[in-house]
Amino acid sequence: MTTHAPRIALLEREVVTPETAVVYDALLAQRGVIPNMFKVLAYNPAIAQSVAGLLKALLGDSALPGWYKELVAVRISILNQSEYATRAHNASARKKGATEGQIAGVANFESGPYSPREKLGFRLADRLHRGASAVDDAFYAELKPAFSDAELVELFLTAAAFEMFPRFIDGLHIPITPLPGAK
Repeated sequence: MTTHAPRIALLEREVVTPETAVVYDALLAQRGVIPNMFKVLAYNPAIAQSVAGLLKALLGDSALPGWYKELVAVRISILNQSEYATRAHNASARKKGATEGQIAGVANFESGPYSPREKLGFRLADRLHRGASAVDDAFYAELKPAFSDAELVELFLTAAAFEMFPRFIDGLHIPITPLPGAK
């Protein structure tokens, strides 16, 4: 792992706006730590609040279980070679109920402990990583009977969102957030 100096200083709680402090407090309560990504997003309080809201809605249990969407985020993070995002979403997947085998299997998901449907979702993530045109009509015809429309929306958006976040994080050299209790 190459360590770079952060390109933008991390904003600690004592210097952020009251609106951003609320976001920090919610993240601390939920995750046990304020992710360093949010310490950069805090330069724009409206964006920090919006991203926190998006991630809570997107990665929580809804049409698809939160642990599975976290593993889709891990898959995209691996493809983007983002250690920050991979570590963060492994931890979140674990917290939401993914097994150690499921977490360890994401890199080689075809031989991992997943259902055919879950593997199909990972294949979608891989195709979206290559570009939207890789999700051709033939592949979409495989997806459609396996997932409801609500599940497809969550699956596509999860994969697409985690193309953006690793690029933001790694482009600004945001340091990996230490896990709660880690030294």
